[in-house]
Amino acid sequence: MPPQIENRVTRLLGIRYPIVQGGLARVATAPLAAAVSNAGGLGQIASAGLDGPEALRTEIRRCRALTALPFAVILPIGRQDIWPGLEAALEEGVGIIALTAGNPAPYIKRCQEAGAKTLVLTAGPELARKAEAVGADMVATVGYEGGGHIGRSDETTLVMVPRVVAAVKIPVLASGGIATGAGLLAALALGAEGVEMGTRFVATAEARAHAAYKQALAAAAPGDTMIIKRTLGMPGRVLRSPHAEAITAAEAAGAPQAEIVAMIAGAMNARGTDDGDLAGSYVWAGQCVGLFDRVEGAGEVVARMATEAADGMTRLRGLFP
Repeated sequence: MPPQIENRVTRLLGIRYPIVQGGLARVATAPLAAAVSNAGGLGQIASAGLDGPEALRTEIRRCRALTALPFAVILPIGRQDIWPGLEAALEEGVGIIALTAGNPAPYIKRCQEAGAKTLVLTAGPELARKAEAVGADMVATVGYEGGGHIGRSDETTLVMVPRVVAAVKIPVLASGGIATGAGLLAALALGAEGVEMGTRFVATAEARAHAAYKQALAAAAPGDTMIIKRTLGMPGRVLRSPHAEAITAAEAAGAPQAEIVAMIAGAMNARGTDDGDLAGSYVWAGQCVGLFDRVEGAGEVVARMATEAADGMTRLRGLFP
C-alpha cells in the first residue's frame, strides 16, 4: 500500500488519500461510497435519486454497516427542498456534507452548528470565493473536461484549478478529466490538495448503474462526449447518443424551453443509468473516458491511483538531482 498523502484535505476528512468520489445521482449509493472509503478515499452518497429523507437515512445506515471510515452525503441545492435530507444526514451522524448547485450559506451554517465539515462544488474563482466567505471548509472546482454539470466559461481544469487555488485560502479539490494517478499528481502540482472524480467511479463494480452504461464508458473516447443544456444556462457533458443529439438540435432550433426541459427530465437520465437504454436517454460522462478501458472495483481504482501517483513522484524527483 502506498504511503498516506499528508495534507489539509486528508487531515480534514480523516482519509488516507485525497481522492473524493463524486456525488453521482442514482449511481452513488452505499456500496460505492463504502468501497471508496474502505480503500482510503472519501466515498459519497448522492441524495439525488433517492425517495426522500428516510431513503437517505436508510442508505446512510447501509453504508455505515459496510465501513467504519468517513463518508459524505451530497445534496443538490435548488432541485428540491434539501433541508429534510440535510437534517436526516446530520441526525445520522454524517460528518461531511457536500453541497452543489445553489447558495450554500444557510446549509453551511447548520452544518457548522452540528460540527459537520462542508465541501462546496463550484466552477471558477468567483464562486469559490463566495463559498469560502460563507464558511465552506473546502471547495471542488470542475473544468470543461468534466462529466455532468460544468461551468459556463469553458475553462479547462488545467487553467481553472490554479486560479481557484490563488483565489481562496481553504483547500481546493480539482475535478474534470481526472481518472488516474497522473491526474492526481498533476492536480497536486497545480496547487489543489486532492481530486473529486465522477465518471471513473461510475465504471466500477459497486456503482448503482446499468452494465450497459458502465461498459459504454469503458469503451468510449473523449470525442464520444458532448455538451447539452447550454441554452438553459446549465451546460453539462454527457455521452453522445441519439437522444443527446436531439437535445442539442432542439436547442439550436430555438425550441420552447418547456420542450427542452422535458427532454432532460430526471426520468430521461434514469432510462440510461437504471435501464441501460443509452440511445433513448442521456447519461453523464467526462472526457476522462479516454483514460480507462475497463470496469473494475472502486477500491482497485483508488489503490492504483495512489500507487501511480507515488511512482510518478519518484520519477519526477529523479529529474531534479
